[in-house]
Amino acid sequence: MPMEDRRRPAPDLGPAPGGSGGPSLPPDALPILPLRETVLFPGAVMPLVVGRPSSVAAVQHAIREGQQVGVVMQRDPQTAEPTAADLHRTGTVANILRWVTAPDGSHQLVCQGVQRFRVLDWIAERPFIAAGVHRIEEPEGPRTPEIEARMLHLRNQALEALQLLPQAPEELVKAVQAIGDPGPLADLVAAYLDIRPEEKQEILETLDLQARLDRVSRALSRRLEVLRLTAEIGRETRASLDARQREVLLREQMAAIQRQLGEEDGKAAEIKELDEAIAKAGMPEEVEKVARKELRRLERMPETSPEAGMVRTYLDWLIELPWRLPEEKPIDIAEARRILDEDHFGLEKIKRRIVEYLAVRKLAPEGKAPILCFVGPPGVGKTSLGQSIARAMGRKFARVSLGGVHDEAEIRGHRRTYIGALPGNIIQAIRKAGARDCVLMLDEIDKLGRGLHGDPAAALLEVLDPEQNQTFRDNYLGVPFDLSRVVFITTANMLDTIPGPLRDRMEVIELSGYTEEEKLQIARRYLVRRQLEANGLRPEQAEITDEALRAVIRHYTREAGVRNLEREIGRALRHAAVRIAEGAAERVRIDEPDLAAILGPPRFENEVAMRTSIPGVATGLAWTPVGGDILFIEATRTPGSGKLILTGQLGDVMRESAQAALSLVKNRAASLGIDPGVFEKSDIHIHVPAGAVPKDGPSAGVAMFVALVSLLTERTVRSDTAMTGEISLRGLVLPVGGIKEKATAAVRAGIARVLMPARNRKDLEEIPEDARKRLEFVWLERAEDAIAAALEAPRSARPDE
Repeated sequence: MPMEDRRRPAPDLGPAPGGSGGPSLPPDALPILPLRETVLFPGAVMPLVVGRPSSVAAVQHAIREGQQVGVVMQRDPQTAEPTAADLHRTGTVANILRWVTAPDGSHQLVCQGVQRFRVLDWIAERPFIAAGVHRIEEPEGPRTPEIEARMLHLRNQALEALQLLPQAPEELVKAVQAIGDPGPLADLVAAYLDIRPEEKQEILETLDLQARLDRVSRALSRRLEVLRLTAEIGRETRASLDARQREVLLREQMAAIQRQLGEEDGKAAEIKELDEAIAKAGMPEEVEKVARKELRRLERMPETSPEAGMVRTYLDWLIELPWRLPEEKPIDIAEARRILDEDHFGLEKIKRRIVEYLAVRKLAPEGKAPILCFVGPPGVGKTSLGQSIARAMGRKFARVSLGGVHDEAEIRGHRRTYIGALPGNIIQAIRKAGARDCVLMLDEIDKLGRGLHGDPAAALLEVLDPEQNQTFRDNYLGVPFDLSRVVFITTANMLDTIPGPLRDRMEVIELSGYTEEEKLQIARRYLVRRQLEANGLRPEQAEITDEALRAVIRHYTREAGVRNLEREIGRALRHAAVRIAEGAAERVRIDEPDLAAILGPPRFENEVAMRTSIPGVATGLAWTPVGGDILFIEATRTPGSGKLILTGQLGDVMRESAQAALSLVKNRAASLGIDPGVFEKSDIHIHVPAGAVPKDGPSAGVAMFVALVSLLTERTVRSDTAMTGEISLRGLVLPVGGIKEKATAAVRAGIARVLMPARNRKDLEEIPEDARKRLEFVWLERAEDAIAAALEAPRSARPDE
């Protein structure tokens, strides 16, 4: 379209119809014509109907003075008489091509956009709005390759859109092909584009040429998608109508042939079978109503319809779920004790709680049972405890692994609108168990993830709440399913990663690591027998002595559970299996001296005596997610300026414990016989070995204090002693957690004495009896108690270094 600047009205306008004088405007001012939901672009010709008195006055003034008019869109189209504040500040300078007053008194205007302008200030509002403006010229200069590429892309988009229209104006196609400048092309496409007026105003206000081309191209892309989809739907509709007519005709012919042959309609037989299955399933009334509604839908659908398969699968799920409660079997408490003792050695506190749980279920079968959560290191028997509970109750057992689950749909299921949708893991496990009162174990609940598709831990809140789970609604089923009779048991290695609201719904039962004696009994009773069966051996063919088992426990495994112990026993028995299979021996007896040849050299040794034979080294006790462990605190000093150096990948809390321990040593230097000047002339370095392993917590405070006193007084720490406890600047020893795990770790490491906070004396009963017998406990009230109990007597002289 022509882009000439018509700064005078066309010669065929004729006199202005009526009107009177208006304000005299400065040269850079324009009378403003407000428009409702309409944007005029430069180069576009637009017919308008003018009805407002102020708008009529503005046009008449422009015609009379030979001026152009400023066309601006108002912000709110509902405003009847807009003021300057109601208008956008960017508009289009327009030439008035024609002004006609119709016989009915209405005024019709034809105008052509010339260029953009920006309102600088508003001059008048009566009898019409006028404003001082800044005219904006189109950017000139060499066009970059980016501009050229965007212009070609926009032209191709516009031509494709015009081809998809039912009747595209030939003049518009030629105009799009003829325009050679990017700015006019973007304005022309935007003028005829079917988008919201607000989007057109944004394009008008975009002065940067590249950004304007991008905006118009994006808007045209959305419109192109609609046009393509409309064309595709039109073609598919025509094709589907032809195919449907043929299908109806063929079905009528097939039905007639079946009637003549006397064959029963296969679909009718299927519907009848499903109807009988629904009647026998024992569904609640609400669920049966939904099932029969879906059955009627299936009856009306063609067999080849994709949705028919989805409905059939849904009905299969409803029919196969165990809606009826099975007959309640009496719980025999004595038999339950026998089963628990048969399956697990030790764990007396855990077994007592399980027996209490079963006794309550026996006396109050309809009551709401608590959700038990077994927390402990790997390999201590959490999962097998759930299987024993199921055996003791005479119920089916099902297990759902939650490790790594990060999608809420894994718990609640997918909606049936999705292709391949299925119920969640809870409903799937109950269907697999085939009983509505099964024992369902949710394994590794502490390893739930959280992704883009929701929080599975939040979905479990309803599942594990006895007040809510009787109406649990899976997204796939879309009907309530009663989970109140399911016995839920969860397992975890640690509680820290379980969200608070979810942890609050469970009764936590902690399982600590096993002592050496307990591991020996477990290996003798269960592990050896299981590995004999796994390796195809009979008890009379292979034997592992108790001394060999003790050696495996001490020197080849260091763990809280017994998984690695079972693996090492399996390795030893596989060696025996090879000898028997080769015919080299009929019976193999594995004793302690044979282990080095079978399992290799010992992997672990007792480092306590070696590591605590010099001043500045103390043995601490630590808690880890996989059980207790010992750690060594090493301190040394070098000439320096009094700095404290900490290494070993320590966390913030542990670093603060070291600072507190050093401050306490400085404070008690005189009473401990330490020269205060040594702190100003020396740098003290505290290191915790296994530097690649992150460590944190306040429990090492006492061990750090003892290590520093040992270093500065040159008194060694007793090699048979380990310690734990938080220390304060007042010299108090504060209580810590994980006492049971730490005591068990001390026994495994060959420690004879443990120093613990006196306020942890209440946790003594939780420590296994075997560990209590093998350990001497020293209870600490103050830091001085730790020094008296842990340090050797002063030596008169140090050995040569």
